[in-house]
Amino acid sequence: MFALPFAAAVAAGAGAFLSLFAFPSPARAWGANAERLVAGKAVETLPPDIRGFFEANRDFLSRHITDPLDLLAKEPQNERRNHYLFLDHYGKFPFDTLPQDYKTAVGKFSKAKLEASGVLPWQIGVYSQKLTAAMRNRDWEEVRLDAAALASYVAQAHDPFHTTENFDGHLSNQTGVDSRFGSNLIDRFSTFFPMRPNDATFLRDPTDHAFDDCMFAHASLESILLADRRAREGLSDFTDDYYDRFYNLTGAILIRQLSDAASDVGSYWLTAWINAGRPQLPPQ
Repeated sequence: MFALPFAAAVAAGAGAFLSLFAFPSPARAWGANAERLVAGKAVETLPPDIRGFFEANRDFLSRHITDPLDLLAKEPQNERRNHYLFLDHYGKFPFDTLPQDYKTAVGKFSKAKLEASGVLPWQIGVYSQKLTAAMRNRDWEEVRLDAAALASYVAQAHDPFHTTENFDGHLSNQTGVDSRFGSNLIDRFSTFFPMRPNDATFLRDPTDHAFDDCMFAHASLESILLADRRAREGLSDFTDDYYDRFYNLTGAILIRQLSDAASDVGSYWLTAWINAGRPQLPPQ
């Protein structure tokens, strides 16, 4: 077998190591159970005019809401940018250096910069338009698929760890905190969640609303990181005691973010239907 000279091998290894940072790969902070929980609760936010269709497709939505996450696993180079927005690449809150209009943002920062920092709010805007077009065309199979994908992206906009370069805690020496918060706590405690999402409402500008969701989620980030450190105090591993402490410290944030995500998913579905001209939806 051909062997690289030592110096070349070291350089190649260093290049591969650096590529991990040049092309970040946020983990699935919201796990599959979180997204399915959001989709199910979102159906309950809808008005009678469209609730029947989504109720009849509840199982379909639950199965397909993870399609964008599956696509991320299969095509990370193409799909990664759609799942996050590193707000901390744009200064400090309220991150007003970042235009919310895509063309304006490209003109200011370049397409490469935007894609490296994530385009999640714009992806939500794109899928809101796709769902609207599918409803207008009465392409009900496409409506089901687009509604599920849109729900996934909207749910991710409510995950604090999809809004930061510290997406898995690696920058604060808390690697895996995203999964502990967005997957493990839900798997352990979701049967006790008092989720009460608000009724769906019309969204004047779906893309702008997605930016607001990301910024609101980002505001909870430091509280979650602090809670993770406090929950681990005196423990050598992530034990049941750790998770009990972590839930006591962050449960209110987690339930709020999931409830708001469900409200917004319903609102995006409702908005697409209204913008499509309120077509008569089939019974299933």
